[in-house]
Amino acid sequence: RNYSRAAALPDLSGKTVGILENGKLNAHSMLWEIAALFELRHGCKIVPAYSKSNASAPAASETLQTAAENVDFLITGLGD
Repeated sequence: RNYSRAAALPDLSGKTVGILENGKLNAHSMLWEIAALFELRHGCKIVPAYSKSNASAPAASETLQTAAENVDFLITGLGD
């Protein structure tokens, strides 16, 4: 497979942001704080978070497919 990076969004105004939580201790709080900044600075809409149970494993393809259908961009990160 050949993977490539997604094209940058030209503008974030009014976009829908998704959150992918990885189950780490502080991930929930950290990612929601970051999403709130997108909401405040760019008028983004935040959708309920998507989750994966293992921080070191990829998210399930079904989770990523659902996110791709419902958000303009997705943020994720470690919470330790």
